[in-house]
Amino acid sequence: MLGDSDAIATIAVRNLETARKFYLGMLGLQPGRGSEPGVLTCRSGTSNVLVYESQYAGTNKATAATWAVPDVDAVARELRAKGVAFEHYDLPSTTRSGDVHVSGRTRVAWFKDPDGNILSIVTGE
Repeated sequence: MLGDSDAIATIAVRNLETARKFYLGMLGLQPGRGSEPGVLTCRSGTSNVLVYESQYAGTNKATAATWAVPDVDAVARELRAKGVAFEHYDLPSTTRSGDVHVSGRTRVAWFKDPDGNILSIVTGE
């Protein structure tokens, strides 16, 4: 049923203009088609990220969206250079190399958007 359909990351924010600067400017997502008032549609590879204004922005305590990238360390350095601050977590069976958490072949880094939504980048199997 849904296995043949694309999924869209949906992220609540308080201020769409602040979100536009972060998602388009800092993260480098591309503007998508069909944005409605209070909604910003972004393209990320072949996926969409829907950012919308909501009073519940930033209340999710888990990762809201993850980007699979070829080199987490390189992308983390680029994001840090743009001012993105990374989260550091104490996780079982995980070590940290700078901002990147390492568990076996998996390398992941977490960061937050201006509203506190948790986002991540990951490389590995």
